[in-house]
Amino acid sequence: MYIVYGIPNCDTVKKAQTWLRENQVAFDFHNYKKNGITTDKLENWLKQVSVDELINKKGSTWKALSDEEKASVVDTKSAIAVILKNESIIKRPLIEQNEKVVALGFDAKKYEEIFK
Repeated sequence: MYIVYGIPNCDTVKKAQTWLRENQVAFDFHNYKKNGITTDKLENWLKQVSVDELINKKGSTWKALSDEEKASVVDTKSAIAVILKNESIIKRPLIEQNEKVVALGFDAKKYEEIFK
């Protein structure tokens, strides 16, 4: 079973969920705005993907941070601290299976390769 992490009102998350449903890929949805995200989960993800991959620096949440907050993200520990205060900064959606990150963001061509 796949777990799709995101927020329900995100257009990219909606596109990903639609694609997964249309292609009969079973998944559970984890709304981290409602259900939160743990330090352990973030540490696990950051062992698999880089800080620059996990944090969406093109998004409005990152852009709204102060220059000091942005500059404070220098390693895994500091990134986790910022992410825990600003969950929407995580690139969406993040899809995992058995604790392994299998997709980050939405790209139909990549999904074809991953889920078919």
